[in-house]
Amino acid sequence: MAKLYFRYGVMGSSKTANALMVRYNYEERGQDSLLVKPSVDQRDGARFVASRAGLSHPCIYFSELREMTGEELKPYACVIVDEAQFLSREEVQYLTYLVDELNVPVICYGLRADFKGELFPGSQELLASADIIEEIKTICWCGKKAICNARFDENGKVLKEGEQVVLGANDRYIGLCRKHWKEGNLGPGK
Repeated sequence: MAKLYFRYGVMGSSKTANALMVRYNYEERGQDSLLVKPSVDQRDGARFVASRAGLSHPCIYFSELREMTGEELKPYACVIVDEAQFLSREEVQYLTYLVDELNVPVICYGLRADFKGELFPGSQELLASADIIEEIKTICWCGKKAICNARFDENGKVLKEGEQVVLGANDRYIGLCRKHWKEGNLGPGK
């Protein structure tokens, strides 16, 4: 029985590395998986997923997944979606169709909330619809569990206003515990 998984974590929690390792594990066992990402994410180049740990692999865009027929999806043991927070509610509902009607397991990786502490639409729908929800944990600079995504400017000031989607990595975002996110405290020397 196929299931829809949502594995979420803050920036820097190795979500993409986990997604790429799951893809590799399927491949190592002789099973194909389909790696997918929303086209809004161009940080690693077109049709490519890369982790800060150095793992990478080609992928397709979510719009291309939507164009595939059930017959074209049959060879795949699962679909792995990176940056799932950028999906729309309707796109997440399409993933439930793959799971419920085509019996294709779908494993989604993404952020739960943005830098303001607000849910992304895709994450909200995944939290409501996923069969299994798992947190990928990391720590704040103080050692406590990081649960907030802090966006900061070139001067190291934590931002609490602005557009929800601004792509970046360690140059713009850091995972913090709630206390240090509220304080806007990026840590000693920052």
